[in-house]
Amino acid sequence: MTSTSTSIRSAALALAAAASAAGQEHRHHEAAQAAGEAPPAELVLPHQREGSGTSWMPDSSPVRAHHLMAGRWTLMLHYAVAIGYDDQWSDRGSRRFTAVDWIMGMASHPLLGGEAGLRAMLSLEAATMGGEKAFPLLLQTGESYAGAPLHDRQHPHDLFMEAAALWRRPLGARLGLELYAAASGEPALGPPAFMHRVSAMENPLPPIGHHWEDSTHITFGVLTAGLYTPEMKLEGTVFHGREPDEDRWDFDFGPLDSWSTRLSVNPTAETSLQISYGFIKSPEALRPDESMHRATASASWSAPWGAAGNLAATALWGRNIEPGRSTDAFLLEGAADLDGSNVPFARLEYVEKQGHELVVPGDPDAVYGVFQAQIGYAHRFGALGPVVPAAGIALDLGVVPPALESSYGTRTPLGAFIFLGLKPPKAHQHGSAM
Repeated sequence: MTSTSTSIRSAALALAAAASAAGQEHRHHEAAQAAGEAPPAELVLPHQREGSGTSWMPDSSPVRAHHLMAGRWTLMLHYAVAIGYDDQWSDRGSRRFTAVDWIMGMASHPLLGGEAGLRAMLSLEAATMGGEKAFPLLLQTGESYAGAPLHDRQHPHDLFMEAAALWRRPLGARLGLELYAAASGEPALGPPAFMHRVSAMENPLPPIGHHWEDSTHITFGVLTAGLYTPEMKLEGTVFHGREPDEDRWDFDFGPLDSWSTRLSVNPTAETSLQISYGFIKSPEALRPDESMHRATASASWSAPWGAAGNLAATALWGRNIEPGRSTDAFLLEGAADLDGSNVPFARLEYVEKQGHELVVPGDPDAVYGVFQAQIGYAHRFGALGPVVPAAGIALDLGVVPPALESSYGTRTPLGAFIFLGLKPPKAHQHGSAM
């Protein structure tokens, strides 16, 4: 037998084995469905679609995680660590060795004709971000430390980024119910949080419009209910509106005094859209009498590239509506995983920020439009045991209006973060999230 015929026969045997395995899996699913233990096939949603909280991402999103089966339990472990030197120039800059980090465990199991899930997401940034308990980033604003608003710094995330339970159950062949409860978690408001978006996963810098777009991703007290089909989901949430305080190691519980609603649509495997609106009661501790409404809309796209790469992009708008004024944030970001190892990335933002947020002289309610471009590159090395090490650099270039030049000493403040990182390997994308 020639080598060609041998190769053809081997390929045919492999295809036959794959078809047999697929047939067995299909028969097992049909048997489980007949016994009331599995959802209709159309309501079996891919793991790739799961974003932060109950948000959706494109079904074609790559997943970097450790994936295990333990009996009928499906287990996944995600994490990201970036350790390096951050140097932000200008009169308002600072510099230090610092680290951003998080780890997330997920477990799911069939329950009562549906599927139950448990999640825990933790961060040690309160200990790893260095002095002043913040990550230097020019033009960033939001939250406070030692009784003063943070500016040109990114606050650390809380130890308990998420502690939540989720349950999904079919109500029919194409309609399902989803319930989510979190001691710490994310209401249905905004897109997936920036560290979960495929278009932003390799960029260790947060968006400067974070507090217009997805800042509620750590909320202490969340209850969400949603109805979903294979293509769309409509959700409603009640949650505690106050942002976390500067003690990052505890739970900051309070009344469920805020609400939101979100419509998510995945029209194709490569795209995910959302529009959301909510009321946030007294989010800032330094301005307790001020509440706001927030509106967001976003579109994300992700598609394979070549044998091992992926292209991803997100366009996002957020608006904070406060008494007598509204401010907007616009974001466009993307990442090009060229071959599984080399990933250039970029983010462009325009955000309207008030004087009291930037902590500049003059009218505290004056609005200043600021721009920032973040560009960078990450290189993944070969797997080191169970983890994938990486190295990279992220540059941030801002443009401020003339009225802020005296505060920053320049109209183009510039910074850079050089880092080493660790992430899981790319997971086999065969799981599902009902």
